[in-house]
Amino acid sequence: MASVLIADDDPFVRKLIVTTLEDVAGFELIEAADGRQAVEVALRERPELVFLDVNMPELDGFQACRRLRAEPHTAQAMIVMLTAAGGDAAEREAESAGADLFLTKPFSPLALLRLVDELGASGAVAPR
Repeated sequence: MASVLIADDDPFVRKLIVTTLEDVAGFELIEAADGRQAVEVALRERPELVFLDVNMPELDGFQACRRLRAEPHTAQAMIVMLTAAGGDAAEREAESAGADLFLTKPFSPLALLRLVDELGASGAVAPR
């Protein structure tokens, strides 16, 4: 079963993503409430897909992304950065940190499902 880590300090956003993805076959959903917890959980659970909010306490999403890319067990994970602050500068920063994709909040559950479906179809996220 493929694991998906959802790291956001906003419990509403985490709940939205969990509710949207909980019925997608083959996914184990894991949550983290801040950047430091996200890194700790990712190193332990080794998720294939990570949703990282940009603005989190402890470590921001960019710092967490860099740490995940530096670790052999998480370097290959698909990382999607989430932020309410869209724009070229934020996208460049996410890319520089090693993120694969960038999703601007608010996003619709349908857009999230479409993204996950595309990642699965491309082989980027596959059940174990």
